Amino acid sequence: MARIVMKFGGTSMAGTERIRRVANIVRRQAANGNQVAVVVSAMAGETDRLVNFCREANALYDPAEYDVVVASGEQVTSGLLALTLQSLGCKARSWLGWQMPMKTVSAHASARVASIDAASMISAMERGEIAVIPGFQGVSEEGRVTTLGRGGSDTSAVAVAAALKADRCDIYTDVDGVYTTDPRIVAKARKLKAVTYEEMLELASVGAKVLQTRSVGLAMKEGVRVQVLSSFVDDDATPADDLPGTLIVSDEEMTRILEDGHMERQHVTGIAHDKNEAKIILTRVPDKPGAVAHIFEPLANASINVDMIIQNVGRDKGETDVTFTVPQSDLARAQALLEDKRGNIGFNRIITDSHIAKISVVGVGMKSHAGVAATMFQALADRGINIQAITTSEIKVSVMIDEDETELAVRVLHTAYGLDAADEAA
Repeated sequence: MARIVMKFGGTSMAGTERIRRVANIVRRQAANGNQVAVVVSAMAGETDRLVNFCREANALYDPAEYDVVVASGEQVTSGLLALTLQSLGCKARSWLGWQMPMKTVSAHASARVASIDAASMISAMERGEIAVIPGFQGVSEEGRVTTLGRGGSDTSAVAVAAALKADRCDIYTDVDGVYTTDPRIVAKARKLKAVTYEEMLELASVGAKVLQTRSVGLAMKEGVRVQVLSSFVDDDATPADDLPGTLIVSDEEMTRILEDGHMERQHVTGIAHDKNEAKIILTRVPDKPGAVAHIFEPLANASINVDMIIQNVGRDKGETDVTFTVPQSDLARAQALLEDKRGNIGFNRIITDSHIAKISVVGVGMKSHAGVAATMFQALADRGINIQAITTSEIKVSVMIDEDETELAVRVLHTAYGLDAADEAA
């Protein structure tokens, strides 16, 4: 008997028919003798609808009351799923954030999980009860409802799995696993049997939309085994316990999986792309100590994330150009902040470009193999794709290119690293 946490996203919970399908998946897992907890998102589009209600009620809304409103979406789906499970003959009960309780810290609308008291829930599960938990919500030290930020249900599921000491956390989505790249761009993209926490964290941070970055970081910290798989399966589909999706595991477990399958680790695990980037160039910035700090300090204070940074070689007049990227949604705000600080920074002009994309190659195998970056640069050069900026980590190389060349670049790199070969990726 295993203890399993199952998480279903908004698309999976969009309407009573899909909730019944989810209930049948949960019922089969419980029928196998496993202890089951389920974390659910609000119905697709419901959170946006509730957010708009808040804005219409008061443009300068109180974040604490905002949380009360937007947390209701998950409360509805948790109750509906519990009712549906009961109609199928299952013992089921919903557990709201304050009933566990899931204690949180930090600000409303972007709270962090501090602790979960899972003793009562574990006792109920040991009696054969299925626990149904609304994702995205918790309770503050003052007893107020809090929310974890958009996409927070994945984080809720991992946190619950850690508190329950679950054997696995199954994240059901509208895709059936993690692929070497977006299958809509590359027909030969292959589903991965397993990826490491590090690889998934990098893939999530550079554009792969399968899992929320914060949930992967928490899984790595707590050692929670995560599996990504599809909720849109037929009734006779392979059970989740037969691992049809993609496992996200530690580097040690990944090594065992490769050894059991007699497979060699790929240098590159996947190719990700992100078109939500905008480039900012500040010209003729004084080339002196502290000048760059004057640029990025106001952006940091405004919680604007800066990604790629390039400082050109200094000019004879003691000036240089500084190029960096920010999320497209923050471009106007970043530009206004920098204009306001023009006197402190001392730049001449701001040049912006939102017609760019970031392409990234990710793989733990980079740690022990040289030449990964060179392969990327050569493959792009051979197809006439110009690189505007570069950033790297131990297991990732990212480049900035023109947005119109995104799909071509992804296909070229997928082939260059042998990811669309006949053998199954792993």
